[in-house]
Amino acid sequence: MPDPSKQPKNQLNPIGSLQELAIHHGWRLPEYTLSQEGGPAHKREYTTICRLESFMETGKGASKKQAKRNAAEKFLAKFSNISPENHISLTNVVGHSLGCTWHSLRNSPGEKINLLKRSLLSIPNTDYIQLLSEIAKEQGFNITYLDIDELSANGQYQCLAELSTSPITVCHGSGISCGNAQSDAAHNALQYLKIIAERK
Repeated sequence: MPDPSKQPKNQLNPIGSLQELAIHHGWRLPEYTLSQEGGPAHKREYTTICRLESFMETGKGASKKQAKRNAAEKFLAKFSNISPENHISLTNVVGHSLGCTWHSLRNSPGEKINLLKRSLLSIPNTDYIQLLSEIAKEQGFNITYLDIDELSANGQYQCLAELSTSPITVCHGSGISCGNAQSDAAHNALQYLKIIAERK
């Protein structure tokens, strides 16, 4: 694999291109999150999640910068497949106000979200996936569980729970099985919603 630092500087910069694309369409700027790092010390592998409005891509690389570039490149490839007509409808989809915002969560009279504010999330045998889906139904957002193909550094299954709140929330989970990883991701998402809902 060629060393990116030895490549000519004028080579296409996917991170910059993606940012320009977002500005051009009036979207929020892409956000990059390092979701994991693994591998032995001499051969690290980083995974970065890039979010742009309601879309998400992951990129991997031997450095954080490379992982970020790869995620941006995937986005550019995704958007280059969308014709200009679709761009317009995409903006309409992205531009409409999403149902569940932090503000609406904090002020919701909903029974489930208020129960969450009062409940301890450390009680064993709680069905976190069920609890999260009840809150999602009440608050009007969707949950997508994304299983990560590779195991974590300590050999556990991994999963991301993506909530279609505004802004989008992505929580990581891990466990001894796919189901455990999903449950852990749901638990982390609930912890996050609880913190957000309790903020004044």
